[in-house]
Amino acid sequence: MSGMIYRLYSYWRSSSAWRVRIGLALKELPYEYAAVDLGAGQQDAPLHVERSPLHHVPVLEVIEGGRPSLRLVQSMAILEWLDEVHPHAPLLPKDPFGRARVRALAEHVNASIQPYQNTAVLRWLREQVPGSEVGLARHWIHRGLVGLEAAVHDGAGTFGHGDRPGLVECYLVPQLYAARRLGVALAPFPTLLRIEAACAGLPAFAAAHADRQPDAPPLEGRPP
Repeated sequence: MSGMIYRLYSYWRSSSAWRVRIGLALKELPYEYAAVDLGAGQQDAPLHVERSPLHHVPVLEVIEGGRPSLRLVQSMAILEWLDEVHPHAPLLPKDPFGRARVRALAEHVNASIQPYQNTAVLRWLREQVPGSEVGLARHWIHRGLVGLEAAVHDGAGTFGHGDRPGLVECYLVPQLYAARRLGVALAPFPTLLRIEAACAGLPAFAAAHADRQPDAPPLEGRPP
């Protein structure tokens, strides 16, 4: 698929967009970064809703001839599509059981942990029951990480599945960042922390980190 240019609609701190940045970096695929300021409500602008009817990031556009020829949403769908189109540096193992295990671990984060820290969800809860949103997020993130620690521990190598990073790490690393931001204690999760530390030394994870994105605000004055 020569001649393609990728454009990623992203927000620096969005864990969902961060996952795709990691996948693109692991595969060494260049892309244009298009910032969508979730804090300012840009995800609700008509032009973005046309790209993403659920008002979400990430959105990955394939640009050919100067115009979008393909548009993908939802991190899991985007990453699996990238793995099929660009099979080098695979995000999923070859064997059927391994693929199922890796998908299950990623989905554990995607469906059972991340929704409780979603910006729109926490904003709505804060409006309905002021002061309740952080406690709810901490409770359910901690509970989800307990399960993830157990699930990853049984079968982990250097990384979540074997000795090369892939789909599991695309989901794990942004999730641990969000957990810290919300004050979740991570000491009870040594396997997850060990895998995160193994990722930290790799250029792909450094490039994809929230703090390295062009729309990341200065450390001083960042929103909570």
